[in-house]
Amino acid sequence: MKSAQDFLLAAKHCEIDALEQLRTTCELVTGLSELIHSLQRERGASNVYLGSSGVRFSQVLQHQVSESSRAEKTLRNQFSRLDQHAGSVRLFSRIASVLHGFETLPRLRERIRAVQLSSREATTAFSRLIAGLLAIVFEAADTAADPEVTSLLVAMFNFMQGKELSGQERAAGAMGFTAGFFTQEEQQRMVYLLDAQERCFDIFTQFAPAKALIAWRQLTDSRLCAELKTLRQVGRKANEVQPVPSELGELWFELATQRIDEMKLIENQLADALVQLSAYKIVEARADLHSHKDFLAAFNKAETPPLVPMAVLLDSSMMGFGAVAHSQKLSVEDMSPQLSHSLFDLVQAQAQRLQSVSDELLAAKRALHERKQIERAKGILMMHRGLTEEQAYKMLRQSAMDQSRRMADVAEAILNVADLLQEKRQVNIPII
Repeated sequence: MKSAQDFLLAAKHCEIDALEQLRTTCELVTGLSELIHSLQRERGASNVYLGSSGVRFSQVLQHQVSESSRAEKTLRNQFSRLDQHAGSVRLFSRIASVLHGFETLPRLRERIRAVQLSSREATTAFSRLIAGLLAIVFEAADTAADPEVTSLLVAMFNFMQGKELSGQERAAGAMGFTAGFFTQEEQQRMVYLLDAQERCFDIFTQFAPAKALIAWRQLTDSRLCAELKTLRQVGRKANEVQPVPSELGELWFELATQRIDEMKLIENQLADALVQLSAYKIVEARADLHSHKDFLAAFNKAETPPLVPMAVLLDSSMMGFGAVAHSQKLSVEDMSPQLSHSLFDLVQAQAQRLQSVSDELLAAKRALHERKQIERAKGILMMHRGLTEEQAYKMLRQSAMDQSRRMADVAEAILNVADLLQEKRQVNIPII
């Protein structure tokens, strides 16, 4: 018959197996980071190529396509190494969707090379694929079971999302400056992209390690970012009556690219820290397992105190046992000195650690949950009110400001109302 000791060790083995799977996931996130950055560069080169009717960036684009293809092959190999019996439904569904998207890339590149697409169409196509890749990073963070690794994944996901929004801002800005002015719709999109970036980077700063934070602050305080800020202000004032020189389009693209490349260096720091942390967690867990085995071997040679089972029942801190009113916790100090570290202590420590891990996980994943709520609320507003993504975001943001509430709280209220109205088969979604 299996004993408590057997299941205690089994729990530790399960933890190690989960950490091994988590390490594979962290390595996958690194591969995703490389492909996303490569596709972002390919998207930027495609915009310049299409905007010049195939005159400029031909060699740059060809080189970038090769880089993206190499990164795609690496990521495909990482996908194949995943344990298909240990992942989540959402994670594997996201991967399946992305693999389908990969199949469309050759045709997309053919049409870009033949200048059969507009810059806007190419940007949309690349952005959809990148969004799918980022969704895999999101699911990786949402399914991670270690609080420290989860926090780092949350930081990295939000940083990668902010960097992607920066890439979209680069494309939108290049088109507007090259045209000499921004339409009202384009102005709204530029404002939305900047606001959304700031929201992502705010969450990043809450969870990022010190080294990455220092690098980020150095970048945001740099002359490069100051020049981009100045160009944004120039773009806001440009109109059809008073256009700006089209040469500003090239300057904007160059500065925005420099910023994104600097951000990739910070992203690399996060990726390296992620892989190192996941590897350390496995070493730590294995050392803990050996310690457990050594202790249990010594414990089995000693006389087990008769108070141990009763102590388990009376200890209100133990998971699975309700507190007994006015009961006094039995301390291991009441036992013989030789058995001061009893099996009860080991089980109790394991239970308390698991509870602590659970609490920390909830805190780390709250940011992911709130982001999901905001995205769902935007989708509802877009569907039922016929809004663009920028307009839906603006409506959420304005409502939050008017009511002195967080956007996540407003989003949750909209979702609650939407569920209620769906039951009544109504479609007009009010803002709470």
